Amino acid sequence: MASNKLTLALLLFLAIFTYAKAKRGHLKETKMSVYYQDYSGDRNTTVIEIPGPSTGPLNFSKFGAMFVTDDPITEEIGEGSALIARGRGLAVTTALDGSNAHLLLSVVFIDGDYKGSTLELQGSDPQFEQVREVAVVGGTGKFRLARGYATFETLSYDPVRGHAVIQSNMTLLHY
Repeated sequence: MASNKLTLALLLFLAIFTYAKAKRGHLKETKMSVYYQDYSGDRNTTVIEIPGPSTGPLNFSKFGAMFVTDDPITEEIGEGSALIARGRGLAVTTALDGSNAHLLLSVVFIDGDYKGSTLELQGSDPQFEQVREVAVVGGTGKFRLARGYATFETLSYDPVRGHAVIQSNMTLLHY
């Protein structure tokens, strides 16, 4: 009797394990580079402080400052390059000395091979470092169950226009 119960439990475990593996498929690795076109100072503003400053530039180094963003993401460095996604999220300056922010960002693909898919990025962002790294903690569509990391590097900044180009290199594991 105990032998039958053990056999049944083992068969049930194997069936569930086999079904779970078959449903997920094989783990894939994707590497990509994209470019955030970040505007903070003209009529095309895509990042604002909450609440916004009454005058002057944004203050990213003020402890507790919160920013919301909806940056266009292009496949090449130039502003006129094809728009493939939007970077929508929040950043909060979390270090007393203003050196660090916490980033919560959804990369929403609106065109190209990944249209309809998303990536979720989160983490500590040492905002004045040359290269910053945050975790990829999830995704949808073609990036279902994504995990990995994304780096950010500011390639250029035009203080007159308030326009920055930020390169992001992402390494992703997903199903």
